[in-house]
Amino acid sequence: MDSKANYKSVILHLRFPFSLMLLPVFLFALSTAHFVNNTYAVVVFVVLHLLIYPASNGYNSYFDKDEGSIALIKSPPKVGKSLYQTAIFLEWIGVLLALWVSLPFALCVLLYNFISKAYSHPAVRLKKYPILSFLVVFVFQGGFMYLSCIYAVSNFFMLFTNDDFLAAMICSCLIGASYPLTQVYQHEEDCKRGDQTLSLLLGIKCSFLFSGLVFFIGLILMFIYWKNQNNLLNFWIFLLFCVPVVFYFVNWFVKVLKIPAAANFKNTMQMTFISSGMMLLYFTWLLLKR
Repeated sequence: MDSKANYKSVILHLRFPFSLMLLPVFLFALSTAHFVNNTYAVVVFVVLHLLIYPASNGYNSYFDKDEGSIALIKSPPKVGKSLYQTAIFLEWIGVLLALWVSLPFALCVLLYNFISKAYSHPAVRLKKYPILSFLVVFVFQGGFMYLSCIYAVSNFFMLFTNDDFLAAMICSCLIGASYPLTQVYQHEEDCKRGDQTLSLLLGIKCSFLFSGLVFFIGLILMFIYWKNQNNLLNFWIFLLFCVPVVFYFVNWFVKVLKIPAAANFKNTMQMTFISSGMMLLYFTWLLLKR
């Protein structure tokens, strides 16, 4: 592989746009924090979305060595040692910047890095355990990161409240609802590696039902959260942003019931773009109006 192709491969596998799809968690933390240190907020964004999440994507690609489509990449190029080295570099730059914010935030980042490696590394490979891998993503990309962000940007002058933990659960549900759907088109690839993913365990039909259930739980928690804040308008606005997501989800599910092959890369990516796009718009609106 020549240097130009190698560089392109590394950039593609870091999947920066995919990292930005996790941005709603950070935006929710910013919009609900009682106090925000703007400098820390910028650093936390850079650490997570430009360094740590891309590094995690790189690890995942390097250890998986996918030949079929993966998130945002229809035809993934071959991976090389430079991808792993780049991921290590980004990871430790992220840790150093996180340490500038605070030691507790740096420790949170280190823990996330460790879990990220364990998720994909062949020596541990949490990814091959369906329930455990779901819980890892559910907790660490959702609630754990929400609490880490809200604590970091608040200059550490706070104690977590029950509503903070409720908001963390909402984030986990939003992440968890999309998780099995990102696996429905990868069954053949996962079987080749011996990975028993949650979607493989559930089957395609039940993957949709499970995602719908987790999302519905998230809606209930969102209602309770905004009711506690005496601001149900924010919940109704959230429902409005969910209309395109639910509409596409239901139509896609009906297609899959008729033609299982509709659970493919193209439709999965459309679902991902619509859901992440609507969540980005909602949480951006929420931040701008705080």
